[in-house]
Amino acid sequence: MEAPERSPVWIIVMLTMILVELAWRLGRGHGYDRRSAFATLGLIAGNIPFAILNAVVLGSLFVAVSKLAPIHLPTRDWRTLLAAFLIFEFAYYWFHRASHRIRWLWATHATHHSSEQLTLLASFRLGWTNLFSAGWIFYVPLLLVGFDPRLIFGLLAFNLHYQFFLHTEAVGRLGPIEWLFNTPSHHRLHHAANDCYLDRNYGGVLIIFDRMFGTFTTDQAGEAPRYGLAHRVATDNPLRLAFREWRYMFAEAFRATSPRAAARALIGPPASEN
Repeated sequence: MEAPERSPVWIIVMLTMILVELAWRLGRGHGYDRRSAFATLGLIAGNIPFAILNAVVLGSLFVAVSKLAPIHLPTRDWRTLLAAFLIFEFAYYWFHRASHRIRWLWATHATHHSSEQLTLLASFRLGWTNLFSAGWIFYVPLLLVGFDPRLIFGLLAFNLHYQFFLHTEAVGRLGPIEWLFNTPSHHRLHHAANDCYLDRNYGGVLIIFDRMFGTFTTDQAGEAPRYGLAHRVATDNPLRLAFREWRYMFAEAFRATSPRAAARALIGPPASEN
């Protein structure tokens, strides 16, 4: 699903932090890849019409699904808010895990992992095809048990705003906080293309489900994170970044010599990708 509309105040905060991180990286000699930054800006610009389409289609769909729920939970009750937060985080964990393990979903999500520098700006590398890849299905059960669509969209907004802060090398370990919450040190490893870090640390705000389901990892001695896609040549073309995984996937499916091989190309694990 796409990021929700951002308020002017939040935009100012993000721009300020991006500039502060830029100064930090240059001051520390880490450099800042300008071509990659412009590619990200191109992805942001191209994503605008898709985000509008998502908002219209998914907003209508979620409201329609919500009407099928046998009960409607009170949104002003703290117990509803707490339950919704925990269940949403659980759903997000499985959505994110599936986005790495099912090629149809990975075709959209790969865009987010394409930057070879992990920066706050790179957090906006979002795929344009979220509606088509249908990862939003993971949130439909929350509507059917009675949670308000506005609450679900609000939790999505909170989740994605929180994750903006995770895409940086400027923040080190955060002590006991890291037992419960997703942090930059956890998320750096999620973005790493090293074999020992692939398919780890899927959490959004919380990291507890990674600990529960065996996908949590920490820094390995002698293995500094290497960012980008493990088996793709780097490119700064926004159109290629947005659509090339779909092209490769469909090409493989059309070349398949059996229905099973075609299905494997479409919904099997993206074994040849990050």
